[in-house]
Amino acid sequence: MQLSMKCSIAVHCLIFIHEAKGIAKVTSSLLAESTGSNPVIIRNTLSALKKAGLIEVKRGSGGACLCKDPKEITLYAIYDALEPHGLSSLIGIHPCEHRACPVAQNIRSVLQKPYQKIEEAIQQTMESITLADMLDDFHTIIQEKVQNKT
Repeated sequence: MQLSMKCSIAVHCLIFIHEAKGIAKVTSSLLAESTGSNPVIIRNTLSALKKAGLIEVKRGSGGACLCKDPKEITLYAIYDALEPHGLSSLIGIHPCEHRACPVAQNIRSVLQKPYQKIEEAIQQTMESITLADMLDDFHTIIQEKVQNKT
């Protein structure tokens, strides 16, 4: 079970956008260099984040900025912008209901409720984590690295 890398790339971009505010114009080329991703992937990511109302991207000269306070942007909102039906397909059920076996005929019904509980728990956890939380973690890690060098 693995969430797609789209989410981690998006979080990377959002942290970069936040940190670069007032310092640099954040373009897809700059984000591609930072993430190590293809610029097309970055443009698609930015497009999805923009459509979800999380960022603004200036036309022409470029440059991205957050539309909301980092405390208002949850990890789930980021994930959902990129993978709208991602959680419902996180755990799949193999197709076998047309087999003669009674287990095969009923396994989908047996697994639906526990899988739904798992999806809801993941969503609740992702909704409890904000971009501000991840920015705090980022700043803590940077500070620790600075302190370890001295």
